[in-house]
Amino acid sequence: MSTKVSDHILQRLREWGVDHVFGYPGDGINGLLAAWGRAENKPRFVQSRHEEMSAFEAVGYAKFSGRVGVCAATSGPGAIHLLNGLYDAKLDHVPVLAIVGQTHRTAMGGSYQQEVDLHTLFKDVASDFIETVTVPEQLPNVIDRAIRTAYARRSPTAIIVPGDVQELDYSAPTHEFKMVPSSLDRSSWTAIPSEESVQRAADILNSGDKVAILVGQGAAGARAEVERIAGLLKAGVAKALLGKDVLSDELPYVTGSIGLLGTRPSYELMRDCDTLLTIGSSFPYTQFLPEFGKARGVQIDIDPHMVGMRYPYEVNLVGDARATLERLIPLIDGERGREWYDLVCSNVARWREVMERRAQLSADPINPEYVARVLDPLLPDNAIVTSDSGSAANWYARHLTMRGSMRSSLSGTLATMGPGVPYAIGAKFAHPDRPAIALVGDGAMQMNGLAEMITAAKYRDLWEDPRMVVAVFNNHDLNQVTWEMRAMEGAPSFLPSQAIPDVQYAAFARSLGLTGIRVEKPEDVEAGWRAGLEADGPAVVEFLTDPAVPPIPPHATWEQMEATAASVLKGDADRGAMVKQGLKAKMQEFLPGREKK
Repeated sequence: MSTKVSDHILQRLREWGVDHVFGYPGDGINGLLAAWGRAENKPRFVQSRHEEMSAFEAVGYAKFSGRVGVCAATSGPGAIHLLNGLYDAKLDHVPVLAIVGQTHRTAMGGSYQQEVDLHTLFKDVASDFIETVTVPEQLPNVIDRAIRTAYARRSPTAIIVPGDVQELDYSAPTHEFKMVPSSLDRSSWTAIPSEESVQRAADILNSGDKVAILVGQGAAGARAEVERIAGLLKAGVAKALLGKDVLSDELPYVTGSIGLLGTRPSYELMRDCDTLLTIGSSFPYTQFLPEFGKARGVQIDIDPHMVGMRYPYEVNLVGDARATLERLIPLIDGERGREWYDLVCSNVARWREVMERRAQLSADPINPEYVARVLDPLLPDNAIVTSDSGSAANWYARHLTMRGSMRSSLSGTLATMGPGVPYAIGAKFAHPDRPAIALVGDGAMQMNGLAEMITAAKYRDLWEDPRMVVAVFNNHDLNQVTWEMRAMEGAPSFLPSQAIPDVQYAAFARSLGLTGIRVEKPEDVEAGWRAGLEADGPAVVEFLTDPAVPPIPPHATWEQMEATAASVLKGDADRGAMVKQGLKAKMQEFLPGREKK
């Protein structure tokens, strides 16, 4: 039997080490589906419930495996559905390859069914590499460049294969004019800044007495080096949300997340420092960085396209975080006072106490901060945690302690709704021997999560550790936008847009043969978590939480954080009136800008 183009595509993916492709079938990729049958499902075709979920699962797989995530979709609507997940990959700098079908070449340009101009559709999201295969000889070069580019640029790429091309006999490129041969090898490489620039960076860091370090996901491979330089500089370390798992939160100088969802110690670290070292982060919110002119800055990033645009850094070191720090550390003067370090550690300890007290406040019916706080000590040290966008991300950012070999992520820059559950599924295929926990709001669960629990049920038997716990914060409200309306627009919740139906999430899980637990009282929260974590397969644990618990911004004072929580949760008879009249004023107190020391 001759080798078809579709056969060669799968063969080349296998040669690149691809073992899973997340997709949804359609006649635009019938040739590929037939090839999968001939290849005995290698690489494994993981069937999602929607192409957007395929892309999210590929992103989650790539984030937690460090390998390229691959998704596949049919022509027209299938390709269109991939876009949101691919933009998530683009904005979070994740290597993903999309393989999509197209109408037959003979029909192109004829307004044929499901004919969409895919080059125009994908030209932004897959701007680093997109190509249509029109003849067999374009392979394997197109596949090799798409995968190599995805790795090198940490971005999504796309290959378009018309349906009739999938069925053609494969023939390799020959040694002739205008043929493009290719090779598989992707040798490792490391970018290193010049010695002169490293010395200038060291001079700046050595001149500081109050050093702050900000780490993002680009520092993930340099944990030991970040700890070493932080110790030498007596620095506090704040983490962008995508860098939450870069360092252990058990270290006393790690101040936690930064930004609107961040911590008070991180806010104070940036407010009061005189020197800033940013490692592998493109955190965009300048108002949470030091005042311009108050702190000297050094940045380390592997991408020259991303340096120097968040803060007026004096030195931008373009290079791999680990390799760059290895060259920088010997130049750092470790002889400096401990007063700044001790203050940072004291603020971190105080923050943990405040968070504990906030979590213990009563609510109607359950305080969502308490839900996250109870989970924290129960998390296995090898857990993979995902969070959806929304108010659940506040509790994820502030209450979960990263430790051991824990991994975690969310949709950082796109901040899209819906990836929490598919990220967890992608994580389970990347690490089938580790438990995955997803924190999801009821809005995101209704948008995407419910259907994707069917995918979890379908593949549960493939996972060595079958645990995948989805926690649903059920408050009948699109809560993050509700709070943004109150705080930023000075308006009460607009119920027609914000109120959502009460769905029986746990019962839905049980209907799939999964574990489903509904928790309605605070005293049952711990038992609910334990039941989910001890289940012999995927579980949905549904917590009925209070939508009136405010995600107080980090620039609220310590006293405001405690007082506002108490006033909101004290059980006012008319919560709507209280929020409209009192909380609006309280929240506006936090908005004018940086408080002055």
